[in-house]
Amino acid sequence: MPRRIAIVSQKGGVGKTTVCLNLALALAERGRRTLLVDLDPQGGVGHSLAKGDGELIGLADVLAGQASVEQAVLPTHEPSLSLLPRGRLDPVDVCELELMLHAPGRLEAVLAEADAGFDLTLIDTPSGLGMPTRAALRVADYVLVPLQTERLALRSVAQLLRVIEHVKATDNPRLELLGVLATMADKTSEPSVAVLVDAWNDLTAVLDTIVPRHGAFAQASEAGIPLGFLGGAPSPEARRFDMLAEEVEVTMARLGGKELGHDRPRRSLL
Repeated sequence: MPRRIAIVSQKGGVGKTTVCLNLALALAERGRRTLLVDLDPQGGVGHSLAKGDGELIGLADVLAGQASVEQAVLPTHEPSLSLLPRGRLDPVDVCELELMLHAPGRLEAVLAEADAGFDLTLIDTPSGLGMPTRAALRVADYVLVPLQTERLALRSVAQLLRVIEHVKATDNPRLELLGVLATMADKTSEPSVAVLVDAWNDLTAVLDTIVPRHGAFAQASEAGIPLGFLGGAPSPEARRFDMLAEEVEVTMARLGGKELGHDRPRRSLL
């Protein structure tokens, strides 16, 4: 059974979908068979890949009985990465989609079929603590919390951590906090640095990897591709997600009572 990671944020605009997309690619490039699931009614993953609202069959179609799971899972040009997009959704039907996602066992049934044969499933969620987010937390093994390095985001993260604790206690005892990921960090901004320092001091499980604020993200978004697909030499920003993928795997292994490592024989240099 694949390990599922929900990427969740109380506050919008923190780079959640960007993290989800680029981390999924980085894990796939490490050889992990990865499924990226878009639970956001706004279809953030599809829009990040420059796809319109009606272009991709996906989760909404499956839940409405208009497509099979097999039809909805979309392979990509990266052989180890597939997508389960949000699907075709009229904006007036968003409430109905949220109700279907929140129905007990409904999302689990779809994912059990969709991510069979994968190693990892990443679930992108809408901002806030509503029904899609709660549904994602109920089916996930781990939750990753992007934290924009701004004061308002830091103030709101406690609300999300409280919901994670509640879901773990009442609905999903296997749920673990994978970590808090600092995003949109600006080392030239004193307020941004101050929030980062406060996060390290006040929160547990803050990851070592930091995602900076940089124009490369806007460039990739404009092109409708992940950072790693921009071409040319790998950018430092794209390499950040290689580092994040490594840290995520090590943390999952530690939480699961395992240690990742590479056995090497003792050697002499000369």
